[in-house]
Amino acid sequence: MNPEQPEAEGPHPETPETAGRPVGRRVLLGTLGLGALGVVAAPTLQRGLEAFLGSAADKDPTGLTGLLPNGGGFRYYSVASSVPHKNAANYRLRIDGLVDRPATYTLNDLRALPQTRMVKDVQCVTGWRVPDTPFEGVRLSHLLDTAGVRAEGTAIRFSCFDGTYTESLTLDQARRADVLVALRMQDKDIGHSHGGPVRLYVAPMYFYKSAKWLSGITVTKDVQPGYWEDRGYDVDAWVGRSNGRDDDPTS
Repeated sequence: MNPEQPEAEGPHPETPETAGRPVGRRVLLGTLGLGALGVVAAPTLQRGLEAFLGSAADKDPTGLTGLLPNGGGFRYYSVASSVPHKNAANYRLRIDGLVDRPATYTLNDLRALPQTRMVKDVQCVTGWRVPDTPFEGVRLSHLLDTAGVRAEGTAIRFSCFDGTYTESLTLDQARRADVLVALRMQDKDIGHSHGGPVRLYVAPMYFYKSAKWLSGITVTKDVQPGYWEDRGYDVDAWVGRSNGRDDDPTS
């Protein structure tokens, strides 16, 4: 971790090499019927399909690739036409805003911190669910405690290195034990198409809250609605108690 001076405040998200063009909610949701086709694959074929869909989604400005199902149960969504790849050499996570000790973490810094593993269902607001999905990473509360949240800080804004996506939580939500800065998913390092090398994981909320390609955590005075929340989704996205849905809770 590379600590910064307290006066260096305000959001400093990573600047992507290529800023993506946003994709609207109507395009993303308009052809969800494709997901009903389903794919049943042996493990080798499944891995190949996931790799293909992840690569294709990077080059798909419409987001339609994300609506195709795959054997792992996940579908690939991106609201940017392209997303730069990050690794241990160039990944950085910035924590700033209303904190006493702003800091920048490398991937190795995050790996060296205490890790928490949990296994929960993942529920997408569009309807699909992936049961018993392991995630592992650093509790967000640990990073916030290390940074020293100031008394006026009541919310968190998350930014991503796709240059487009943002998310939000209240401080109380962010401090829950089941909210992680995740480094591993399905018992392996999180790959690029799943939002790696680092993503947010908010276990009890719909999966759009678990921002992919996480690069910034900024403590703010008030909640600043994220990308999909500006387009009609609920800010408080508890599974089964928001967005007009009655899904079973995931935690």
